[in-house]
Amino acid sequence: MLTGTTVICVKRGEEVAIGGDGQVTFGNNTIMKAHACKIRKLYNGRILAGFAGSVADALTLFDKFERKLEEYRGNLMRAAVELARDWRMDRVLRRLEALLVVADKENILIISGSGEVIEPDDGIAAIGSGAPYAQAAAKAMVRYTDLRAGEIVQSALEIASSICIYTNDFITVEKL
Repeated sequence: MLTGTTVICVKRGEEVAIGGDGQVTFGNNTIMKAHACKIRKLYNGRILAGFAGSVADALTLFDKFERKLEEYRGNLMRAAVELARDWRMDRVLRRLEALLVVADKENILIISGSGEVIEPDDGIAAIGSGAPYAQAAAKAMVRYTDLRAGEIVQSALEIASSICIYTNDFITVEKL
């Protein structure tokens, strides 16, 4: 499990939102930065992406994913599959330690370095050390409230930050 962050993505109705906390840790006991941004919009604002894991590795993967999006004209699924294939096969990329959550208006995907591209069944995907807490909170909110996707992401991250020592309450949320 990758420690040091929480990123969650929720699709509800016509809205998809992704959010992440801002904590960057070094080792098991040092907070290096509290206000990092681990999510962004890609491909002319039509794709959301977030990462957990090594910052340098994730930024490398963001760059490669952005090139795949350009190559496949914004086709999220195709770009994700090709990135996962390259990530698994390339000797240098294979050593990168990060996970990505990517989304457009129709799909949410988790991309890993072992070649997996996972589409969640319920429109909720979370990565990082606080993922189980944020995901459980989001599932409850989807089931028992009428909150919009962005509100669910914000609240789920607030809950995770109150439980997970690797997640803080500096939260960034982006929506489509």
